[in-house]
Amino acid sequence: MTRTALITGGQQGIGLGIARALRGAGYRVAVCSEQGADSSAARRAVKELEVEYFVHDLNSLGNEADLVGEIEARLGPLTCFISNAGVPAHVRGDMLGLTPDSFDHVMSVNLRGAFFLAQEVARRMLAMPSAHYRSLQFVTSVSASMASVERAEYCMSKAAASMMAQLFAARLAEAGIGVFELRPGIIETAMTAGAKDTYDARIAAGLVPAKRWGQPADLGQVVAALAEGQFAFSTGAIIPVDGGLSIERL
Repeated sequence: MTRTALITGGQQGIGLGIARALRGAGYRVAVCSEQGADSSAARRAVKELEVEYFVHDLNSLGNEADLVGEIEARLGPLTCFISNAGVPAHVRGDMLGLTPDSFDHVMSVNLRGAFFLAQEVARRMLAMPSAHYRSLQFVTSVSASMASVERAEYCMSKAAASMMAQLFAARLAEAGIGVFELRPGIIETAMTAGAKDTYDARIAAGLVPAKRWGQPADLGQVVAALAEGQFAFSTGAIIPVDGGLSIERL
């Protein structure tokens, strides 16, 4: 049976690691982002993995049904949805100086846009029964529960996204659609490249018990297992993918 996955932000970073894992597991994969299909990241993803690329701006509502309809027309009904795309704070700084435009931008993408696309996917899954296990997976962050006062808007968006995952899990459980939240820690991507020296030192000093950076492939392995239904009765689970970073320690 055809299995089809949609990954937001799947052309780079964590999303690309997830796309590799799902392609390796035999899924047809659609990736989407606000970048044009001619962007370097999109071209690399399409060439390397033979995925289908779609343009979708989470900051702009109203075309969710068109996006999902086009994907399903080309690849078949979605059996897996990965809500991965997100944006950081415009500028890291004292939360007492946080501006409304930065707050609104982060919330618009990380929460509002993510919710309404997931809503459309969930509606379609409920309307079209499938013989294959189906799941929604939300990639949030350890920042959903670990406070960073210099990027308050990001932390709040991820905490709210964590509740979003719980709500979808409760709503879809009866239909056998699994919903999971993945909380990555310090993952080596282009987004974290600017802080590499700082995190290298902190990881070496013990910030991460595993004593290494996380890799996009670490997320991909978890997503692939969840997508196959290996944890179906654990719907609603929050899964840290952080090398022990979020473990409370003395």
